[in-house]
Amino acid sequence: MNTEQFFGHLDNLFQKNEIDKVEPYLLEELEKAKEAEDYPAYIVIGNEMIGFYRSTSLFKKAFDIAEDVLLLLEELQLENSEHFATTLLNAATAYRAAGELEPAYKYYLQALQIYESLLPKDDYRFAGLYNNMSILLEQMNENEKAAELSKRALSIVSAMENSEAEQATTLTNLALLYFKMDKPKDASKALEEALGFFDAAGGEHKDAHYSAALAGVGEAYFRIRDYENSLLSYEKALSEVKKHFGENQSYGVLCENCAAVCECLKDKEKAEYYRKNAEEIYRRIGLQR
Repeated sequence: MNTEQFFGHLDNLFQKNEIDKVEPYLLEELEKAKEAEDYPAYIVIGNEMIGFYRSTSLFKKAFDIAEDVLLLLEELQLENSEHFATTLLNAATAYRAAGELEPAYKYYLQALQIYESLLPKDDYRFAGLYNNMSILLEQMNENEKAAELSKRALSIVSAMENSEAEQATTLTNLALLYFKMDKPKDASKALEEALGFFDAAGGEHKDAHYSAALAGVGEAYFRIRDYENSLLSYEKALSEVKKHFGENQSYGVLCENCAAVCECLKDKEKAEYYRKNAEEIYRRIGLQR
């Protein structure tokens, strides 16, 4: 497989917002790799599929391809490799997005164990893993542990060049944890730093991390009752999610958040608009709320 050509075509589909063409293309390329017994290509494509299915809320498909790739890596005796850890990380994030927290935690721990055996402790890949584990632990109400992992991630990305977007995302997550831990001063400081990094990064990092960070800023503003800025941040996040992934589960959650903010702003009509949007999305993807 020509990796550069593969990712070039895939990026082009996303840039043109041709989301409906992504899955057929990935399946076609996966089948080609299988027929050619091109195992490295199969692993690369499979991991891309895990992320795509996760982002479009097709979780069963994400779990299936993750299991398929992990089994292949075991057959190739690569269960202690960086490739195996990467697949574990992608699988864990898919399980976390689906609300399956226990298997997500198990996979994150396996990935961490492999990383610790292969990588220097300040490697940038630890930052991504720590951030993902922090989000999971927050969902499990392990807020102190989650904050500690966010701070570890921050110490790594702070030492990297051109890492404004990564620092902003990590600081936003940390701010939300501080709010949950009833530390409003620490939260406000982290949020102020995060917004400064977003400004420094400009509009160049508008991807999944950017939309998630915007949503985090929206929640942080909501917690300090700055509802106008909360709604502004959530609506920016909505635009980014729709642009990159369509109206998926995350889009539905953001619509619910916008509805809650609009209620606080006494805008009943807009609140109902966002609430109906959320209900329609959940109905379409078969998600019970």
